[in-house]
Amino acid sequence: MSIKKQDIVLRPRFKKLLNKKNTFYLEQFQMAKTNQKKFIVSIIDDHVFLKLPKDKQQFWSPQLHLEINEDGEKTAILHGVFGPNPTVWTMFMFFHFIVAGLFIAFAIWAYSNWALDNSYVVQLGVMFLLVILWFVLYFAGRIGKDSSKEEMHDLYDFMIEVINEKPNNK
Repeated sequence: MSIKKQDIVLRPRFKKLLNKKNTFYLEQFQMAKTNQKKFIVSIIDDHVFLKLPKDKQQFWSPQLHLEINEDGEKTAILHGVFGPNPTVWTMFMFFHFIVAGLFIAFAIWAYSNWALDNSYVVQLGVMFLLVILWFVLYFAGRIGKDSSKEEMHDLYDFMIEVINEKPNNK
């Protein structure tokens, strides 16, 4: 997981080439689901979701979504995406959408008042506050991601441990 400090990424992604078929790795995650209690493992088709148990989750706790696809007869490719709980992510994007929509509405209102030679100071003030609010939302997302880096590394290390396991070690 090599993400540069200057990258502007709220949902880090990665890709790994695997040496065995995807069914082998899906079985490994199925075994890990029953053999450990540190993480919640959910498997749906070729998708694996790794997250912390409810008692250890916080608002910004990440989850790791893995998609393990066949990449030939004997190989697979793993796509991984870190992100917050989907409910949190949806709420966060909804707030961004509302701020953008209000900004556009106030910009239209300000332009209309300008075209009619009316005062548009209030509209510009609200637009300025909406830009500040957007930056607050952005930095809240960055702070949330930064506060959960250790949990992201734990999820990633667990994934590496599972995909490198040998079936005869159990």
